[in-house]
Order: sequence, then structure tokens, then C-alpha cells
Amino acid sequence: MGIEWVKDGQMVVAVIISAEYQPDKTEFITPDDYKQQFGFIVYEKGKTITPHLHRPVKRSITGTPETLIIKRGKVRVKLCTEEKKLLTTRELNEGDIILLIDGGHSFDMLEDAVILEIKQGPYMGEEDKTLFDLE
Repeated sequence: MGIEWVKDGQMVVAVIISAEYQPDKTEFITPDDYKQQFGFIVYEKGKTITPHLHRPVKRSITGTPETLIIKRGKVRVKLCTEEKKLLTTRELNEGDIILLIDGGHSFDMLEDAVILEIKQGPYMGEEDKTLFDLE
């Protein structure tokens, strides 16, 4: 598969990267202005990353982007519009990565699964998400 951009019109809902995708050079998938940066950095053996600190730059974002890495198992993701309607479904397998940007989502575990979730904090408890029934 490679990289799939899932859109609702012009709005990007998710980016899916299959486990088989192997870039041969450094590439950032998302544009610089996205609320979550997402990319691959490719180095040759013997290269080093110079020690560095990240400056305390104040950033302001709206929403909670999430990156999920399927470590084990098979999962069905249902991607939804901002209007809480089903847009599409995809099956994610071990090693697949999904960046959830906008819209809604739900998951069905098709096999026992372990998912690594990385998201923007801080967690706001019940204020953080709106639950809804999918029609």
C-alpha cells in the first residue's frame, strides 16, 4: 500500500502508512503547518544526531491529533466526518501506522491487539472527547 490520505472533501481525516512502506530518504509526510508532525528520518550507519534541546516555543493548537501504531493484531478503524457520519473503514495490521487528524473514529479489534497511542497532551478528561452513536 504505502501512504494513503483519507479525506472528507478537502479535509484530511487520517493518514495511513502501511507496515511495508520503507522510505529510502528522509521525508516528512505532513506539511510544516500541521498540528502534529509526522515523518521518517533515514540515516546511514555511523551517522549521528548532534545533541540538542528543543526551545520552549509556545504553540497553540486546536484538537487532539493521535498517532496509533499497531504493534500486534488486526484492527478495523471506522473514520467519520465532523458530522458524525461514517466516511470509510480500513483494516490495520501489525506495523501499520495511522495519524488521526480531524473527524471522528472508532475501532473494532479483529484480533487480540496491542496499540501504541501517541497524542497531544495534556489530557482534559471528559472535556477531551465527544462520544456518539455511529449510524
